[in-house]
This record gives sequence, structure tokens and C-alpha cells, in this order.
Amino acid sequence: MIPNNSLIIAVDFDGTIVEDKYPKVGKPMIFAFETLKKLQSEGHRLILWTYRSGERLEEAVAFCKENGIEFYAVNKSFPEENYEEKYSRKINANLFIDDRNIGGFLGWTAIYKLILNYEPPQRKRKGFFSFFK
Repeated sequence: MIPNNSLIIAVDFDGTIVEDKYPKVGKPMIFAFETLKKLQSEGHRLILWTYRSGERLEEAVAFCKENGIEFYAVNKSFPEENYEEKYSRKINANLFIDDRNIGGFLGWTAIYKLILNYEPPQRKRKGFFSFFK
């Protein structure tokens, strides 16, 4: 069962989940899969929202699956949706994570903090000045 406070989050692939090496699949961005797994474990639905299609899209979906992420939907708002070209295309989501945001890609650590409202504990400094505290 999906919690009432869950979000539908549309996530881009190239430049967001992986480094942009299109048409190849780039290396995973730091903390991308860890953050996506955490979002799913918290009950949020993830949609892969990408320019890719056909074989290139299949490669992206397979790469994500190999890294532990299966999406609620791919390039559509829900799994059963049938896309018709006569209608305007827009994914229905609460949040969009994309490297083309104004200001660029925030990075997965910042996204984790923003969505999950989590601030990692600060490490205590060790060294000469720690003796004076």
C-alpha cells in the first residue's frame, strides 16, 4: 500500500541518474541509485522520464534494473497509460529531477536532503584545536 504522503517523482536518465554519454550509458552519478532506492523504500513512486526511446530506452531501463531500481512507469504517468500522439505530452508527477533545471543539477545529496528532509550528522573535528573546546 502506498502511503498518503508519497510523491510521484519523475527522474531523467542522462545527466541525472548517469553521466551524460548519450547514446551510450554513462557511469552512475554519485549517490544516484542509493537515493532512488531510499525514495522507493519510503513509498515514493518513481517514473523514468527520458528522451530515450526504443533500444536506447531499453538499455537505460535494464541498467537501472541491474542497479536495483525498477520504475513505477517509464515515459508515462502510470503503467497502463496509452500514449496517443494527438494529445499533448506531459508526465503527471509531484517532482521532476533533471539536469536541465534552472541552475543545473543539484546533486543527489542535495536532492536526498530536500525530499527526505534529512541532514546528515556533523562530524566532530579532530586535531589541535579540538583540545580547546
